Amino acid sequence: MLNFTVGPVMSSDAVRAIGAEQVPYFRTPEFSELMFENERLVKKFVKAEEDARVVFITGSGTASMEASVMNVFTPQDKILVVNGGSFGERFCQICEIHDIPFTEIRPEFGHDITAKMLAPYEGQGYTGFLVNLDETSTGVLYNIQLISDFCRRNDIFLVVDSISSFLCDPFDMKALDVQVMITGSQKALACPPGISLIVLSEKAVERVNANHVKSLYFDLKEALKNGERGQTPFTCAVGILRQINMRLKEIETAGGVEFENNKIGDLAQDFRTKIKGLPFEIVSNSLPNAVTPLHPTTASAYGIFTVLKDEYGIWICPNGGELKDKVFRVGHIGALTKEDNTTLVNAFKDLQKRGII
Repeated sequence: MLNFTVGPVMSSDAVRAIGAEQVPYFRTPEFSELMFENERLVKKFVKAEEDARVVFITGSGTASMEASVMNVFTPQDKILVVNGGSFGERFCQICEIHDIPFTEIRPEFGHDITAKMLAPYEGQGYTGFLVNLDETSTGVLYNIQLISDFCRRNDIFLVVDSISSFLCDPFDMKALDVQVMITGSQKALACPPGISLIVLSEKAVERVNANHVKSLYFDLKEALKNGERGQTPFTCAVGILRQINMRLKEIETAGGVEFENNKIGDLAQDFRTKIKGLPFEIVSNSLPNAVTPLHPTTASAYGIFTVLKDEYGIWICPNGGELKDKVFRVGHIGALTKEDNTTLVNAFKDLQKRGII
């Protein structure tokens, strides 16, 4: 199998080897030291402030999206949500469930937000901002500097879902004044799904400790308290946390987050160059490094996905809903190479010869 989806993705041999081991008992000093190292490296790679904290949730990225909203906002807040796809819509659903007032900012499909779109909300008393930095469903990387500047001017608490952009695109949490950043194990961290991470600034930690959350599992106060000893309040996905540790050390040894950004960016550019001349249109005007969204002009997007999976052993990323037959996505994260890009492009060309595209 050759996997070009955007999660789960292909893992390195070293990460996979840990997955084959017996899972150890974790209430030990050794596991605590591993968790301290995980926190240190994550903070380093997101360029968080010294007093920031990292919480590891055994749950998908959506679990940490909901936990973040629950713990830093209340019904007394007034939130702006960028809703440009299925993951922006998820933030809206979370706000609805928890009775947090919100206003949607809806960019055109495949388009970045603009200063003109933010202008009506200047000085209007908004207290929070939620954005999926890389809206993976449409392959759009939002202008985080524009959003950051807007939030600074208006004293707005900024929460960023970086699940698909962490390690892929440059990100400086402290410089951007981001108070909460969310990511997950199965994207560019290239580990199995099951762990999501929340990086909390000092201001965010203060909010968590002051807020009363009606939840046992998602009350981050307990997670922060246990994190002081390198532990989690409940049984965690121990094996995946060990794999994350291996992966973080791989990145550190290879040259750090900048090296990883450049590697993924090079893979993305290589793919986008190689598909020139094929009957595909790139549908995003603000491409992330992690993924390329493509509209096939001569065939069904889902049909292409199915043939590649069933006949070539290659996975690309399909869409659902109204985009099912219109757009598929090709990921550039995980243990992929430029030679793998060539394999995929050659498969596309073979489909073209066969009259399938």
